[in-house]
Amino acid sequence: MAATLPATSYPSPPSMARATPRGRPPARRRVAPWADTVFALLTHGAAWLTLALMAGIIASLVMGAMPAIQKFGLGFLLSAEWDPVQEKFGGLAMIVGTLATSFIALLIAVPVSFGIALFLTEMAPGWLKRPLGIAIELLAAVPSIVYGMWGLLVFGPLLARFVQAPLQAAFGQVPGLGALFSGPPVGIGILSAGIILAIMVIPFIAAVMRDVFEMTPAMLKESAYGLGATTWEVVWKVVLPYTKTGVVGGIMLGLGRALGETMAVTFVIGNFNQLNSLSLFEAANSITSALANEFAEAGTGLHQASLIYLGLVLFFITFCVLALSKLLLARLRRAEGARS
Repeated sequence: MAATLPATSYPSPPSMARATPRGRPPARRRVAPWADTVFALLTHGAAWLTLALMAGIIASLVMGAMPAIQKFGLGFLLSAEWDPVQEKFGGLAMIVGTLATSFIALLIAVPVSFGIALFLTEMAPGWLKRPLGIAIELLAAVPSIVYGMWGLLVFGPLLARFVQAPLQAAFGQVPGLGALFSGPPVGIGILSAGIILAIMVIPFIAAVMRDVFEMTPAMLKESAYGLGATTWEVVWKVVLPYTKTGVVGGIMLGLGRALGETMAVTFVIGNFNQLNSLSLFEAANSITSALANEFAEAGTGLHQASLIYLGLVLFFITFCVLALSKLLLARLRRAEGARS
């Protein structure tokens, strides 16, 4: 009889030992089944906390401004009289100053930011892109009070000497146009505040535009260049249509920054409540500068309530700007979806 060999058991490979039926990978063992629940509660709590803080801010502003709302109503928005002695208050001068300085800032900052982003993404040599981009972003880190001091001590006198004085000499006697450049040549006013705001918001808008321009697929731009398009044609017909939602978002970010700026505007706007002149060089006031100058000295009563009313108006203006930007972005997205 033939000898039978003893049965030998060989260990199976690790991959075979862990294999599950039908070749599916093994299920991962959940170490802490409650972790997902805790994470969901934390994220929901953070979202609701943000909404609660927003509601609390609105409620506190409405409660603080209630005496002024009850006394002046919506007439507060249409009156330019601001007399703490006689307790007659109107916020029209501050509202106009806020909107005018922000409009001037955007009028200057948007084309400059567009040029910066265009140069950095399409025209700048490789060795210059990174240092110049970092330098522009560093402008956003400069404190606003430094901009205000520089505007008052350096930029204001230069503006009065080399801009206001020549404009007054050239157009001072022209009916209607001369009123825009009237006023003492001291370099403070709506134009000075608008230019300082433009310098402050340029880094924000330019950084956003540069980032969204760089998101354009290289194949699209190279195809346009291959067809003989110039740099401007590529930017206008390829890059901007592809990134217009991001560009609009960057502009609205800069507008929100301009509306809420306080210290830089306080230094150079003049802090004078008036609407009797259309001059860009006359002293004016804004909501933020009025709050910064008067809130600490305002006594409890109608004066303080009127200042809080101004804060509520500024909150409403900012909310309207953000809401309009959201509606515009949604419309742009729907238009893009319809074309695709």
